[in-house]
Amino acid sequence: MFDRPSGGQRAVLVIVRWPDKPDLSEFEMLAESADIEVVGHLCVYNKKTNPKFGISTGKVELLKQSVIDNCAELVLFDEALTPSQAKNLEYELNCLVLDRTALILDIFAKRAITFEGQLQVELAQLQYLSTRLIRGWTHLERQKGGIGLRGPGETQLETDKRLIRARIESIKLKLSKVRKTRAQNRNRRDDQYLSVICLVGYTNAGKSTLFNKLTAAHTYIADQLFATLDPLTRQWDIPGYGPVLLIDTVGFIQNLPHDLVDAFKATLEETLEADLLLHVVSAADEERLEKIMHTEDVLNDIGAENIPQIIVYNKVDLTKEPVRKIPANPDMPPRLWLSATTGQGVNLLEEQLIEQLNEVRLNIKVELPLSAMRLRARLFDMDAVLSEDGSSESGCRLHLSIVKSQWTRLCNEEGLCPDSILIS
Repeated sequence: MFDRPSGGQRAVLVIVRWPDKPDLSEFEMLAESADIEVVGHLCVYNKKTNPKFGISTGKVELLKQSVIDNCAELVLFDEALTPSQAKNLEYELNCLVLDRTALILDIFAKRAITFEGQLQVELAQLQYLSTRLIRGWTHLERQKGGIGLRGPGETQLETDKRLIRARIESIKLKLSKVRKTRAQNRNRRDDQYLSVICLVGYTNAGKSTLFNKLTAAHTYIADQLFATLDPLTRQWDIPGYGPVLLIDTVGFIQNLPHDLVDAFKATLEETLEADLLLHVVSAADEERLEKIMHTEDVLNDIGAENIPQIIVYNKVDLTKEPVRKIPANPDMPPRLWLSATTGQGVNLLEEQLIEQLNEVRLNIKVELPLSAMRLRARLFDMDAVLSEDGSSESGCRLHLSIVKSQWTRLCNEEGLCPDSILIS
């Protein structure tokens, strides 16, 4: 077995970036979120790398000296390393070497609370580990042996791979059951006929603080990355409109590992069911425009790019930005500035939400056949009927005010084509 260093809490960060000024803040926050003490930095700009290490040999020597000078027990790379590169670096530096993905997985493992979240993290960890088993074995020629078992057999590496594959399949099966349970919960939630609003955005933008402010919930908040991993749903009564469902979700991050995106699809599916997205951005962040783009990339990856959204610039209390609202234009959705901590601008958010929710609300007249009287009863139950023009032998005519997604879902459940019963 290759004897890997045990690691520790004192770390040197290696930032591999090509621009003139690499951004250290986000990677430092990742390290701090994992309770790691950052004792040194090494910025790599040149493209003359040694494939053996992922950085040049000269940089390896500088990194080695930094590890010694700072008594570091851990080296963190802000990019993906191949298994062989990590092994070679550990041999040269005599300390544990982890890349960005391993660090994020470690943070997720600490923060996952629910059974579903723990399953999703374990799945991502196993998928990451499955390509790195070889770095731990230097005796792959050894076969299973013993009395009566001499000869060709299964290598330890093959055994480990087989066990990991079996565990991955087991977790995927459990997650598929979780998805079914989530679907059932969504169906029950849909029966309340409430619009669904989902908070999305870059990690540490203040989504959970805003969620607590709007719903009077008490979810965990902290000035750290990935403070929220498990989605939380609460009812929120918007003054002048009525109750809606608000969902808090996991924050996104630059270069989020694809294994994590795949593993957390069961969680991210909540976003796909939303009628409206609140894209929360930290107004105090100098890199906010870039982070908006990264969030949009993740939304595109999960198929949520066409859901209407409002961009909410949070934390104006930390800036000189005034509380204000800018209407939508052909290139940008509506934008507004507020502070979830102080409550400034929350009234503007409520006004904008009412305006946009009414935009997705249909004001239509329909003629229901006699076979659709159950649909008529459901429409009355959800207070969607403004008036009824009377009934006849062919059916009844209703004047409705209803959210478009709810109307489509109701018609599908009753086997009706929405356009066929519409009165022009």
